[in-house]
Amino acid sequence: MFNKAIIAGVTCRAGQRRWSVAGLAPILLAAFAAQADPQVEVIATGLTNPRGIAFAPNGALYVAETGTGGNGACTVLGDGLLSCYGETGAITRVDPTGISAPVRVVTGLPSLAAPPGFGATGPVDISFLGNGSAQVILGLGTVVAARAGLGPKSGLLGHVLKLNAAGGWKVGGDLAAFEAANDPVPGSNDSNPYGLAALPSRQVVTDAGGNTLLEVRTNGSIRTLATFPATLTPAPPFLGLPPGTMIPMQAVPTCVTQGPDGWLYVGQLTGFPFPVGAANVFRVPPGGGTPEVFASGFTNIIDLGFDASGTLYVLQIGNGFAGAGGPPLLPPGKLIRVNSDGSQTVIYDALFYPGGFAIGPDGAAYVTNFGIVPGPIPGPFPDGGQVLRITLD
Repeated sequence: MFNKAIIAGVTCRAGQRRWSVAGLAPILLAAFAAQADPQVEVIATGLTNPRGIAFAPNGALYVAETGTGGNGACTVLGDGLLSCYGETGAITRVDPTGISAPVRVVTGLPSLAAPPGFGATGPVDISFLGNGSAQVILGLGTVVAARAGLGPKSGLLGHVLKLNAAGGWKVGGDLAAFEAANDPVPGSNDSNPYGLAALPSRQVVTDAGGNTLLEVRTNGSIRTLATFPATLTPAPPFLGLPPGTMIPMQAVPTCVTQGPDGWLYVGQLTGFPFPVGAANVFRVPPGGGTPEVFASGFTNIIDLGFDASGTLYVLQIGNGFAGAGGPPLLPPGKLIRVNSDGSQTVIYDALFYPGGFAIGPDGAAYVTNFGIVPGPIPGPFPDGGQVLRITLD
């Protein structure tokens, strides 16, 4: 069960137990340090499961909110839990200065979550082209057939959407259907599109469930650019297997960006048992091909990007396996700089399940924090999901 790559959808439920707000209390202290660090400013609050974040060419900042599911029909996702349909997903404009409150500019997008909505799936990433047009991907976290009949817009899950300035959308490529029909990495036909890079004449998408890097053309056609097969890793002791036993670990590619050299850079979450230091940043030729390791030694990568000088930054959502009965990954999340000599510098290490990262026109990092939280919750999450501004100099 834990080898399923649906963890990349940040459903954040381990085993068969739903986790409670009270159960989160022991692991929140480090996360709340984000409020006090002088290099960190909270510029937006009240968000619901905030994930991908991106700047438009005009300098406006947008966040994909996966929503909180709803009271509609339910289906069992790849984590074995029942998640219910609602149209609570949104795309939200955030003021980078933090002066104005966030504004949801696109609403009514499909969302799946187990009540009360922690770790929903729905709109998971957003990316802009130079002409200002926005592309959004919707996650799924199961087989394509499971989305049928859940609600009026459930068929959009697993798709690329093309947004317009008026808040409407046009349906693009069906990534989940492509995975079901082609299964480029044999062994599972689960699909969970998660990372997106909008490029001229195409979108490049990581399918964290299918373990693939895909290209979606403007006409909606899809092809595989790269595959990320499972690898063997030592079985953790708590499984009770004989010493030295190796088990398969899925790659789980979560994010993609185009580097200054034109190549595609892909970040890896890894699947169970989520070993510390086992995640890589891969480099893939622009037209597709065999991934090569560009940087290694990371844990649970959820996003990455380059600054104006070509320096790579990596965002980690967690710090290895936490065990069953709660969020599956240990905090904290970390923002890391990859130096020119390949060494790593931790920029900030007091994040709690961050969901996405972008470099702003001002050279600062903008990060969605509390990315599995379904809005303000008195006590542990009074701000709900956040956007943080983190200085990098």
